[in-house]
Amino acid sequence: MRKKTLFSVKSPYRENMDIIGFQFGHGEKSVCVVGAMRGNEIQQMYVCSRLVRTLKKLEVEGKIADGKEIMIVPCVNYYSMNIGKRFWTMDNTDINRMFPGYCLGETTQRIADGLFSQIQQYSYGIQLASFYQQGDFLPHVKLMETGFTDRGLMNGFGLRYAFVRTPRPYDTTTLNYNWQVWETKAFSLYTNATDTVDEKSAKLAVDAIIRFMAKQGVINAKISEGYRTEILDEKNLVQIHSPEAGFYRSFVETGDEFSKGEKLCEILDPLEGNVIGSVSAPCDGIVFFRYNRPIGFENTVLYKIIQI
Repeated sequence: MRKKTLFSVKSPYRENMDIIGFQFGHGEKSVCVVGAMRGNEIQQMYVCSRLVRTLKKLEVEGKIADGKEIMIVPCVNYYSMNIGKRFWTMDNTDINRMFPGYCLGETTQRIADGLFSQIQQYSYGIQLASFYQQGDFLPHVKLMETGFTDRGLMNGFGLRYAFVRTPRPYDTTTLNYNWQVWETKAFSLYTNATDTVDEKSAKLAVDAIIRFMAKQGVINAKISEGYRTEILDEKNLVQIHSPEAGFYRSFVETGDEFSKGEKLCEILDPLEGNVIGSVSAPCDGIVFFRYNRPIGFENTVLYKIIQI
């Protein structure tokens, strides 16, 4: 293992913010994994730390394939992480909306440029992303349909579900999109936690990445085949919104199957406690996403459903 400073940001008041990468093996730039780019992505950094530990062991055992190099970048933004802030500490900008970056631009543009210049030549890129909505969801892998993609590669992760996303204009400044423009086959991997550590889904993510590397011939390790992946279009998820504002009582969890007409949740009056609304399933399905806060507002997305 080799520890490398990929980019450094100087500060007049505290030590430099160094973006650290861990390299394994030698030769062709094969797989790069990027973890936390936002200050609340604790789970994403934790998954990378477990991956570094696993790859150390595999390297000692001689299981990194000859002529292959792997890069792990656990954290890009620990300045924000140190103060518990999601976006960049000074101007609240999002590093993952600044790619491919600009070396003479604002701080987050320079960070994006400094990182991207070091990782853009890898054959495969995996970003440990976080979900933008508050809630629990099934671990999955996602691919942006840019015209440079191969949907079949998502089977290599062995996760139960994979999604294809049609990019929107704001997606064009993300790491995933720009990796693909520069001919890296890029994927976003989601566990079911962000600002907390979930051991079970962290292990699932590490196993999925190791499985993918093994499938691509980057490492020589035996691991279970995992699931036969079902590849879906993200736009076909059925969204269910809250009819009222109030306390939210759910009767289903992520991964649960249900039938059309089954009651999924109730909304309670926040002052009197009586039921003021309920949501029934519009179709047979599986809960992919479930809102997990105690109070919801009117039109809050409570569930995203995989229709079966």
